[in-house]
Amino acid sequence: MAPKVLVSDKLSETAVQIFRDRGIDVDFMPDLGKDKDKLAEVIGQYDGLAIRSATKVTPTILEAATNLKVVGRAGIGTDNVDKEAASKKGVIVMNTPFGNMITTAEHAIAMMFAVARQIPEASASTHAGKWEKSKFMGVELTNKTLGVIGAGNIGGIVCDRARGLKMKVIAFDPFLSEEKADKMGVEKVELDDLLARADFITLHVPLTDGTRNILSAENLSKTKKGVRIVNCARGGLVDEVALAELLKSGHVAGAAFDVFAEEPAKENALFNLPNVVCTPHLGAATTEAQENVALQVAEQMSNYLLTGAVENALNMPSVTAEEAKIMGPWIKLADHLGAFAGQMTDEPIKAINILYDGVAAEMNLDALNCSVIAGIMKKANPDVNMVSAPVIAKERGIQISTTNQDKSGTFDGYIKVTVVTEERERSVAGTVFSDGKPRFIQIKGINIDAEVGEHMLYTTNEDVPGIIGTLGQTMGENGVNIANFTLGRSEVGGGAIALLYVDAQVPADVIGKLCETGKFRQVKSVRFDV
Repeated sequence: MAPKVLVSDKLSETAVQIFRDRGIDVDFMPDLGKDKDKLAEVIGQYDGLAIRSATKVTPTILEAATNLKVVGRAGIGTDNVDKEAASKKGVIVMNTPFGNMITTAEHAIAMMFAVARQIPEASASTHAGKWEKSKFMGVELTNKTLGVIGAGNIGGIVCDRARGLKMKVIAFDPFLSEEKADKMGVEKVELDDLLARADFITLHVPLTDGTRNILSAENLSKTKKGVRIVNCARGGLVDEVALAELLKSGHVAGAAFDVFAEEPAKENALFNLPNVVCTPHLGAATTEAQENVALQVAEQMSNYLLTGAVENALNMPSVTAEEAKIMGPWIKLADHLGAFAGQMTDEPIKAINILYDGVAAEMNLDALNCSVIAGIMKKANPDVNMVSAPVIAKERGIQISTTNQDKSGTFDGYIKVTVVTEERERSVAGTVFSDGKPRFIQIKGINIDAEVGEHMLYTTNEDVPGIIGTLGQTMGENGVNIANFTLGRSEVGGGAIALLYVDAQVPADVIGKLCETGKFRQVKSVRFDV
């Protein structure tokens, strides 16, 4: 059955057609997002939900979304999606951070020009029949110092455009390396230095606990007299009341804001002040940008639902379509290893240690980690997936650690998972053969070569004669067909294991009969999603 997607906001018809062209069943209901009750009523039918800003994806909606796998936001901001609730539900939340980068950066530059030359006020005055030429004395941008707070995707474009305007650009961004700053032609500085030197300040960071009120009253007081401040990023980055006071005092010469702490902004401390330019969150409001983000979200959601590729996800590591092709068998292996370790573990888990060797160490380890953790968590919660598993592990205080190493053995690469409890450690390792099929290559330090099937039986015992016969006879007498049989031992007469690939789950009474023989330390039925 084809995946089913609901478009509950106003996306372009071209974007909707992308879903259809990819073989996805799509319902286009652009006004449904405004009706939360109706949305909750129908959302259970859909695998995907494509939205803009009108649809609110709340815990209530997510609770009703019994089949939902992905929410795609056409745009950058996802304030209208409860990402924590989505993660717990196992729903991927995607946005489209690149579709409107140029548009937003251009708006910031336009706002800078507008406040530098007082264009909106001069326009209003002229429309009113006044000819106040001497009233609107502006400043040039050439040779001025622009302070950019956040030199990422959009901030980087602003830096490039500003350099084209012959401005000197300084940037504060903890994630900006000196090497990258040199390539961009900007000077990397600390925030206090930027505040003291900049003639113009523009913000291009997301709203987080670390950036909230980054231009606080205290930091605003450190700015150069006559500074002009532009915010086209997110409301809440600037103390608007403190800025209004500095505008009134003349310390700040002007401000241009496209975003506000409370939106829609019906009232604000910045409104009706001289030389303050305000626009209603227009950063991404161009024909090109709206079309770009709509097309991008349709492609991303289609790729995920059809191929498993994860792009621009906010609550899960991204896996490109190219990576998905190569990593698919390894992600499946990671899930199998985790599932085995989880089903073998009855005590509370303290830590999960994951070793990546050879080619496995060169892959997208974040995605592989998520798959391992999901496999382990499925014993306690069968509905867990790669999105929700890390959240559940964190809530339970489970420590996750990874180790990478160069090729160290006969295999091109392998993954080893160790689960740590108060009582013991359990480890299992596996690889992917050239046929693309995952194999277990080690359990409890004992080397094996076991194909993975949906239903398997795992036993541990002393290395003594008769084990194969007992297993075969008991399975045969009870109608359990063995598809594959793998044995391994640590040494002659030492610990030994058996892993049987069987056609169906081994009944509990059959497991009981094996235990009654006294030959086995442990007998476990194991199931895998193959």
